[in-house]
Amino acid sequence: MLPTRRLGQSDLYVSPVALGCWPLAGVASGPMTDDDAVAVIEAALDAGVNHLDTAYAYGRDGESQRRIARALRGRRDRVVLADKVGVYWDAEGNIATTGRPERLKEHYDRSLARLGLDYVDLLYFHAPATDAPIAESAGMFRDVLASGKARAIGVSNLSVAEIEAFAAECPVVACQVRYNMLQREAEAEILPWCRRSGVAVVAYEPLALGLLTGKFARDHVFAEDDWRRRSALFTASAWRENLDAVDRLRPIAEAAGCSVAQLAVSWTISRPGVASALCGAKRPEQIRETAAVSEITIASAERIP
Repeated sequence: MLPTRRLGQSDLYVSPVALGCWPLAGVASGPMTDDDAVAVIEAALDAGVNHLDTAYAYGRDGESQRRIARALRGRRDRVVLADKVGVYWDAEGNIATTGRPERLKEHYDRSLARLGLDYVDLLYFHAPATDAPIAESAGMFRDVLASGKARAIGVSNLSVAEIEAFAAECPVVACQVRYNMLQREAEAEILPWCRRSGVAVVAYEPLALGLLTGKFARDHVFAEDDWRRRSALFTASAWRENLDAVDRLRPIAEAAGCSVAQLAVSWTISRPGVASALCGAKRPEQIRETAAVSEITIASAERIP
């Protein structure tokens, strides 16, 4: 495993490859048992991953958080744990957002209870919301930081203007954003702003929902309950173009002695300002593979524009 990296201006140091714990909820890409989720987390820790990322909305009843709690019994000190609030499941079973301080506090208190903790290392505002001014939302995070219930604060899925409004009320050390070889919109504004401001970028979906693993056949059909069916990455024309792009990576990965997935993750974490990439996994061997990136794979990835 590569050396840890400092998270912005905080005293937190994270592994460049992190475990994104959304798949462990068993909602988006097939079911997940408690034992299977714990096995993935244990494999991540054994592979040198020290950063786990979850959220209040990861599971309709907090399955991701509860499974993390079980896996971390007796080894909490080995992990930089991130949580997010601001997204939740409403009474109709749909994903909703909120920025209301009282709701954010309620969801965070419930998150801590699920995790069996009295603090997390990094707490994110999960997504922009329309039910409260962002300055009011930021005030709740400032209070959490002052109380010691989080060691640092981050933002996720916000525009630069929204980040600046949030940061005017509460210090921000990390910004979570979708970023991979196929989806590079963050390069326009978010990444330059974070580099100028000393805010660490934490990239989610570095494998483009699995496309950049190189393991999909062209005739692959997703299950009806697989959320990837809704992604623009998998529409007919984009699907063909993206698989063509993956095919162009295969000889580069072969020359580097690594898998396409390792090359893709190496590319993301080699970008200036990126502290860590959140790699999801449903099976232990998946996180073992992505955690095995090295200086050699990064050197190869850096040559890819």
